Amino acid sequence: MRQSEHFPDSVTVIEVGPRDGFQNVKGEIPTEEKVKIINLLATSGLKRIEATSFTHPKWIPQLKDAAEVIRCINRGSDVVFSALIPNEKGLDRAIENGVEEVVFVVSASDALNRENFNQSTAESLAELAAISPKAKRNGVRLRGAIAASFGCPLEGSVAVERVIDVAKAFQKAEVCEVSLADTTGMAHPLQVRDLLCRLFAEFSDLPLALHFHDTRRIGLVNVYSAWQIGARIFESSIAGLGGCPYAPGAPGNVATESLVYMFHRIGVETGVDLESLMECSRITKEVVGGIDPDRCHG
Repeated sequence: MRQSEHFPDSVTVIEVGPRDGFQNVKGEIPTEEKVKIINLLATSGLKRIEATSFTHPKWIPQLKDAAEVIRCINRGSDVVFSALIPNEKGLDRAIENGVEEVVFVVSASDALNRENFNQSTAESLAELAAISPKAKRNGVRLRGAIAASFGCPLEGSVAVERVIDVAKAFQKAEVCEVSLADTTGMAHPLQVRDLLCRLFAEFSDLPLALHFHDTRRIGLVNVYSAWQIGARIFESSIAGLGGCPYAPGAPGNVATESLVYMFHRIGVETGVDLESLMECSRITKEVVGGIDPDRCHG
């Protein structure tokens, strides 16, 4: 347990809206609008942005322009732009397009992993053995993400030991960080505390990030609980957009503007200008709302 009387006064925010948020919008968002929003996010002070996914367009049509997005965004700053990859082919495409950081997702739930990636958790972890050295050879940072860390819409409860097993595989693969994803917003504060205490004890040298959905409107409560225990890296989505298309009941992520507002109010620095972020949220809602109003959260 990393809790102490004197909390550190800063956290890292990873913006995932351009990937996790946009992928669930049904109408096609023009590439230039995606690029505009990503560039606005970068000027708000966010230093880490998940810009897209190199997933086959058959599965995520919205992100079929991943290569063009990566080419067109302003990458001359100190912002790290990452992309999600579902497999080794995704990594190859990321490398071809000069992506500096990739995120490889494996679910702690076998059923959800099959639904998302058409293979078992064990099969995805076997592929990790090839992905890790290839990423390293090409100078690409590799992050791991564990879906269904707090429960699965298909299987229900997910044993902590299964989350630990996936985290151990990521640690063995020498990823730079592991994100624990509450894929459909099933987590509650006590569960967050208990899981993090186990993982912090097991992986003292492995940076852990938290990715909460706001399905039951307690996403920020879970963020605060995780922060109290010692978490310092949080993923969130502009305007609260997001959700896994293959996970029933995943309507949206914790909104980045809400997360930043909360931390600023309690004296925790994020490095983000809230006013700029709010303007970006307004523009994002206009763009997405004009295409698919049912997917505009926040």
